[in-house]
Amino acid sequence: MKFKKEMLLLYAVTDRHWTGGQTLEEQIEEALAGGVTILQLREKNLPEEEFLQEAIRVKEICHRHGVPLIINDNVEVALKSGADGVHVGIEDAPVSEIRARVPADFIIGATCKTVEQAKKAEQAGADYMGVGAVFPSPTKTTAIRITREQLYEICTSVQIPAVAIGGITAENITEIRGGGMAGAAVVSAIFGAADIPKAAGELKKKVKEIVTGA
Repeated sequence: MKFKKEMLLLYAVTDRHWTGGQTLEEQIEEALAGGVTILQLREKNLPEEEFLQEAIRVKEICHRHGVPLIINDNVEVALKSGADGVHVGIEDAPVSEIRARVPADFIIGATCKTVEQAKKAEQAGADYMGVGAVFPSPTKTTAIRITREQLYEICTSVQIPAVAIGGITAENITEIRGGGMAGAAVVSAIFGAADIPKAAGELKKKVKEIVTGA
């Protein structure tokens, strides 16, 4: 699936902590129906083969909705499952090494917390950046916080687009208006919601307002 920055508008990241009485796949289906524009499948503790089989199933759900699937960290699972790309953190495999071994249209996202990291990711071949944490994050309690001003500085230092990430909710997202990002990445604000399609729809509308002014 050819990458477009518009795909980043509402970027959902999965987390099994919020599944409750639903399966992760049921939650994903609801999130996509609500308006999620790109999905990252994140599994920190699942055995490799289980992760792969799950990724194959989730890819089918995403593609049915015309939404790209990004795999967190694991390039092998991304390639074997036919996912659209991978997102890597600062301590994961270098973007340049991944770019050298994947198809031309394979999407690579990179976490960036400084202008230097952003420029390095762009030069290495990343398609987009994840920049944050812009608020305290319930899923990454040790994440380093960055200000709206730092967000803007990082986003505008390179040509590749960025998503803001970290503790973003429908209530606080207006605080990063003018941050220069192309979208927002959220976890609990979607998957922890009582009504996932409604939460996704409301978030999408708010993100669009602060990103495009529409």
